[in-house]
Amino acid sequence: MTPDYTHWWQTIEPAARAALVGMLVPVGLPGFAGAHKHAWQAQLDALYGEDGWRIDHYVRGQIVPFHQAILEYEQSYRVHLRNSPELVDWLVTWCGNVYDDNRSNVYDDAYFQPHTRQNHYQDIAVRRVIAELVDDPHWPRVTETPDEICDLLDLSDGSIHSMPRARGMRGRYLLQIRTPESPGFFLSPAVVPVHDPALITTHPQMRGWWQQEGCQHLSVEAFWQMSKVVVVRYDRFLALGAGRNHPLTGLEHDA
Repeated sequence: MTPDYTHWWQTIEPAARAALVGMLVPVGLPGFAGAHKHAWQAQLDALYGEDGWRIDHYVRGQIVPFHQAILEYEQSYRVHLRNSPELVDWLVTWCGNVYDDNRSNVYDDAYFQPHTRQNHYQDIAVRRVIAELVDDPHWPRVTETPDEICDLLDLSDGSIHSMPRARGMRGRYLLQIRTPESPGFFLSPAVVPVHDPALITTHPQMRGWWQQEGCQHLSVEAFWQMSKVVVVRYDRFLALGAGRNHPLTGLEHDA
């Protein structure tokens, strides 16, 4: 006879049941959300409640929150740019700002982006590292720039847009960092290696665009996507009943 595990947690003492609220359990690796970002949020809210889940990351043997993991992402750009002076020189000489999927990205300074259609981190990492180099005497070619709104020519399509100048970037071009077709592919997170080999991982069932471009599974994008772990409150997980066997049901993925 197969045991029924559905309701055991409802029969234990109230204090024991209440303690389950503070326990978090990993329930799956979601992969790449892309444009499904808000759909994911709605689906996971429906399953676990707004306060019942989050996406953490596996980093060097531990599951850590977003704010810790994103430091590894930024550090990969820091190491890559500091090891690529010719790249930095071109960027600061000819470009005035950078973006990922939307020109409005230039107005975002924070990695936490509940307001965006999809997350964009590479442009923020580049802006932050270049701004650091302005203050580094070992990088005399990266100089202070005016805090100004300027007209920048988008290398993707030749259009001109009035927008903020990124600190340290004194050029006239707007650079999109995205696909192999984009002018700034050389700064794509699929091209930038993850800075620490301890962060390299593989998943035989996970397939994505980041495994087809740049340095593939060695990239900071591969680290980011393959380290994601959905963690949920254990009481909310138990409340799924038979659904515990499929805790990420309904999550769609971008390729």
